[in-house]
Amino acid sequence: MANNIEIQARNMRMTDNTREYVEKKAAKLERYLQEIDETRIELSHSKAARNANDRQVAQITIRGKGFILRTEERADDLHAAFDSAFDKIQRQIERYKGKHYRGRGDVRSAAEVFEEEWPVDETGELLPLIAKRKKFIMMPMNEEEAVEQMRLLGHNNFFVFFNAEKNSVQVLYRRRNGSYGLIEPVVG
Repeated sequence: MANNIEIQARNMRMTDNTREYVEKKAAKLERYLQEIDETRIELSHSKAARNANDRQVAQITIRGKGFILRTEERADDLHAAFDSAFDKIQRQIERYKGKHYRGRGDVRSAAEVFEEEWPVDETGELLPLIAKRKKFIMMPMNEEEAVEQMRLLGHNNFFVFFNAEKNSVQVLYRRRNGSYGLIEPVVG
């Protein structure tokens, strides 16, 4: 299939050398997976990054019939960010191909599948799939109180709380740009 390559630059000016470099490497992706319909590459400069080493951002999105693969990498150099994203998308393609083609003719017994899923310790004993359970008391609070609690407790990544206004358990998390996100589970 024809691989349509689209390259965009945001908050920066793309040089001819950078465009040629990206196009040359992106054209190689079809070697790894022939079913690629579209490759979209977005290169950007993020002024709001907390760390100066994360200012150059490279995103690669690959679309084909029945799949979408996406990766994003950051670095202090645009070429380094793109190379890192390119390596990561190659690994995703290999993983996708392994899953995609594994079902064809790969017949395994239920015992083989069962043994793969359970971790084993040094003595050969099966370990439980869930190694640790934790219980804690959830005090009802609103979103602003949850942000304050998250800061006070020193939780940098996420905070689980019971939202009194919505009457549900929610997860507050910190985004890369320093703002917060909220996950509101819905039973489907």
